[in-house]
Amino acid sequence: MAKSKNRQYNHANFVTDNRFYVEIDSAIAASFSECSGLSIQVDKETFFEGGVNDQQRILLKQAKFDDITLKRGITNDLTFWEWMNKILSTGAKERRNINILVFNQAGETMQRWTLIGAVPVGWKTPSLQASGNSVAIEELTLAYEGLKVVANPSGSGGATKVKRDSLGYFSGS
Repeated sequence: MAKSKNRQYNHANFVTDNRFYVEIDSAIAASFSECSGLSIQVDKETFFEGGVNDQQRILLKQAKFDDITLKRGITNDLTFWEWMNKILSTGAKERRNINILVFNQAGETMQRWTLIGAVPVGWKTPSLQASGNSVAIEELTLAYEGLKVVANPSGSGGATKVKRDSLGYFSGS
């Protein structure tokens, strides 16, 4: 492969899927065993132009962000439950920007994924069994309104409580 003059090639610094943390309220919230569902799908509409038989036209529409599920062993930290309980008891839809930090093997932050305007939409505990001996896993499902991805971030970026601006949007910073 020819090396482009405009592009600098470095050795890739790969990340394994077991080195990540989640920040809530500008602090590492917990050590999670799993983070799943982070994805974006852009809706599209396909149409054909008369007389052009060898191509199609694609119009891009809105992006859809799938819910994300965070899993961790149950501890005495009630952060998830307290956030969910605010919605249940007071109806306050407290939204937060949540950071998911991914590290390389050297412990350097490789990417920061910020879920913009995240709100809990599900909380789940495991089935409890007297004969069981596995770790009890707590799950939190979050819906979010946008996503910002930063490579090699310096610092955490401060996952914080957020408010809408005058146009009804959340800031991604």
